[in-house]
Amino acid sequence: MKSFVALLAAAGLANAHFTMQYLFVNGVDQGRNVGIRIPPSNSPVEDINSPNIRCNVNGGTGVAQTVNVPSGATVEFEWHEHAERTGAGTPALSAGHYGPVQVYIAKAPSTAATFDGSGTVWTKLASSGLVNPSTQQWASSVVSNNQGRHSAKLPASLPAGEYLLRAEILALHAAGSYPGAQFYIGCAQIKIASGGSANPPKVALPGAYSPTDPGIKINIHWPLPQTYTAPGPAVWSA
Repeated sequence: MKSFVALLAAAGLANAHFTMQYLFVNGVDQGRNVGIRIPPSNSPVEDINSPNIRCNVNGGTGVAQTVNVPSGATVEFEWHEHAERTGAGTPALSAGHYGPVQVYIAKAPSTAATFDGSGTVWTKLASSGLVNPSTQQWASSVVSNNQGRHSAKLPASLPAGEYLLRAEILALHAAGSYPGAQFYIGCAQIKIASGGSANPPKVALPGAYSPTDPGIKINIHWPLPQTYTAPGPAVWSA
């Protein structure tokens, strides 16, 4: 019975989606969609073997603006269902879209605007999943209750250059079979003027995720999970 109720609930949530719309650099709002590759709709990506898993639909095409970011900066991402921001305390993401939140970065060979994110280039900077098993609080709920925002710190050891910065919210409400997990992806173009000489571990997208990954194919409704491993590589310990 509980599984049946969960399936009905998931079906009712299928059309409530969201996109990344703002980038902050050290607390400074860069403006709506500035430096962000905007997808044609707020629908998720479900095919992990598609190039769309990098930067969403049409995400291989650059935009005019590339945001300047100091070495070691804290970047913050803000998501919403629609074009307007919500008030303080109002959930920003679609109800019931529970799952992990992750951040990746990829150095462009030349300019970020001409880089499609292909190759073994992606490094994971941040990941949060099942935050509190006893209350079933997920990282996505934390983001939603924080006006749609989450952040990551760029290691100061990253070399100077232009990058794609990729944020991902994975909704697991319909992930009991594959395809079913919903990847909400936003990519921003940034430029780091000075930096270090680190060579962090990298993966390819597509390639880093598998349909059978326990973090992608999972029933989060019953039995309630007590542990969770997000898909992809480990977070880089810079």
